[in-house]
Amino acid sequence: MDVVRKCTRCGAENRIPPKHIAHAGKCGKCKTELSPNDAPIDVDESTFDHIVRESPVPVLVDFWAAWCGPCQMAAPEVKHVAHDLAGRAVVLKVNTEESPRLAARYDVRGIPNFAVFRGGKLVQQKAGLVNRTVLRSMVE
Repeated sequence: MDVVRKCTRCGAENRIPPKHIAHAGKCGKCKTELSPNDAPIDVDESTFDHIVRESPVPVLVDFWAAWCGPCQMAAPEVKHVAHDLAGRAVVLKVNTEESPRLAARYDVRGIPNFAVFRGGKLVQQKAGLVNRTVLRSMVE
């Protein structure tokens, strides 16, 4: 499953394979440079699996739900970390209401819940509201 990155110049949607998700590239239409993804990516189970398995950089996953107050409080922190670590990490968001099997697979019992994957393997997981400094240290 490819991730779509929109060109800021011409608006073209560019399909980015998971193995290149952290890299800069060029727009297929206007050839403008596309910077590495610097925002959290909402994913379903299939896209999650492809990105975690093929990403050349660590993947930080935010398991969340729309009704969760602490999840809403964590969202700006997650967004900030995605921006700060662009090109060095990928940040995914998994809505546990829409992907309950994925949440169950990683034993997510409380949200927000943050997990870090390297080389397709879970290396760290932490439940509860944390700030950007903690999120960054989990990835680095």
